[in-house]
Amino acid sequence: MLLEMKNITKRFGAVKALNDVSLQLEAGEVMSLCGENGSGKSTLMKILCGLYPHGDFEGQIHFSGDNIQAQTIRDTERKGIVIIHQELALVRQLTVMENIFLGAELSRFGMVDDETMTLRCQQLLARVGLNVSPATRVGELGLGQQQLVEIARALNKQVRLLILDEPTSSLTEQETDVLLGIIRNLREHGIACIYISHKLNEVKAISDTICVIRDGQHIATRPAAGLSEDDIITMMVGRELTALYPHAPHQIGDVILKVENLTAWHPINRHIRRVNNVSFTLRRGEILGIAGLVGAGRTETVQCLFGVWPGRWQGDIWINGKPVNITDCRAAIAHGIAMVPEDRKKDGIVPLMAVGKNITLAALDQFSHRLSTLDEAQEQQAINDAITRLRVKTSSSELPIGRLSGGNQQKAILAKCLLLNPKILILDEPTRGIDVGARQEIYLLINALVQQGIAVIVISSELPEVLGLSDRVLVMHEGQIKADLINDNLTQEQVMEAALRSEHYA
Repeated sequence: MLLEMKNITKRFGAVKALNDVSLQLEAGEVMSLCGENGSGKSTLMKILCGLYPHGDFEGQIHFSGDNIQAQTIRDTERKGIVIIHQELALVRQLTVMENIFLGAELSRFGMVDDETMTLRCQQLLARVGLNVSPATRVGELGLGQQQLVEIARALNKQVRLLILDEPTSSLTEQETDVLLGIIRNLREHGIACIYISHKLNEVKAISDTICVIRDGQHIATRPAAGLSEDDIITMMVGRELTALYPHAPHQIGDVILKVENLTAWHPINRHIRRVNNVSFTLRRGEILGIAGLVGAGRTETVQCLFGVWPGRWQGDIWINGKPVNITDCRAAIAHGIAMVPEDRKKDGIVPLMAVGKNITLAALDQFSHRLSTLDEAQEQQAINDAITRLRVKTSSSELPIGRLSGGNQQKAILAKCLLLNPKILILDEPTRGIDVGARQEIYLLINALVQQGIAVIVISSELPEVLGLSDRVLVMHEGQIKADLINDNLTQEQVMEAALRSEHYA
């Protein structure tokens, strides 16, 4: 037995985040840890990694026959337990090599041995299938590439148990395949893996066993072979989710947004076009999905619409038939556009500010009357309504939003956008890192909004999600729109073909 966690209980004040949870893991076993956001998965892993020191929780941890009483994460790393968090812990200003060897630099004759480290770094990058130079700054890489750097960094440590928290939430399908291949390779070398993910197809593909936690309690650990996705969902949420993508009938009205010849240049390499002459329309009550591989220019397009693209851009935008000039997000909001950004930690929330204050941040003028201060009672009422409407799980609206799970942070950002009463709502990766139950709640909300006549643009790297939600799908590739497809039983193959066909003609 490689790992045994016995009767783990963890309290935060009066709240029991974990209640008498036990799990076991053999060497070379891949275990998937499943559960809704806020079920206690990440808390359990933080205990295992020493982020919550011994004495801060009840219960015992045995690893490779030793009783572990870790005080810091360094203690567990020395044992060979390495965690890769969902929120990446890389230093953006440093190079790939400097990040991989941070705190574990190789030296020769008392000097840092750059040559050996570069060589070793190239080997590690080849192992994770990442084709970048060791001298590249991490900040210049996409989220998916950064995730692979994190994995390379973990492999550089003498890992015996690798914990991956939502590792594929930012990865493309190709990068995900590489990652699953890496995990299979580790398994062959006797390295165990705990895999936390909401993507049940991956969980099924990679796991030997599946452990389900709900509301801080261990529900079951079963062999993956005998479980269907529906079985896992039922154990996770305690209820059956019938259709994941709700299809409520909604009326599609007149054109509300028209974009013509939108072109955006890279903020640093100004000769590179990230968006190249894009034109499309959006109608009232329509859900427009934008599909494409990472780097296709999807996020850049909507950032221009919302006035937050950091580089130079040009193009014509009409809202309700009138030309508009959007120079910043204030102008976009004034024209009735709201956006849920891709990177919620960086662009969506103020982590140390209370949940409630985050929700009302963009709409404070609604609660302040001329020549008067803020009407706090009215603001609090709006906060309570928003938290109830979007089912944000929080012990108090005063709690710092950074302490909520990813799914609940996302719901709070959605609540913030809805307070602005938008005509057009842009959702960039709205369900990244979010569990099945919360996903369905967000899908139901999107459906409710379009029934009110709000137009919605959805960007998602998950094709089933784009196809499950959208009335129409724009397929982008290398900054251009390659296809505008009505979603009449569209298949993933048709969308991918439209995206990649361009490579033959490029």
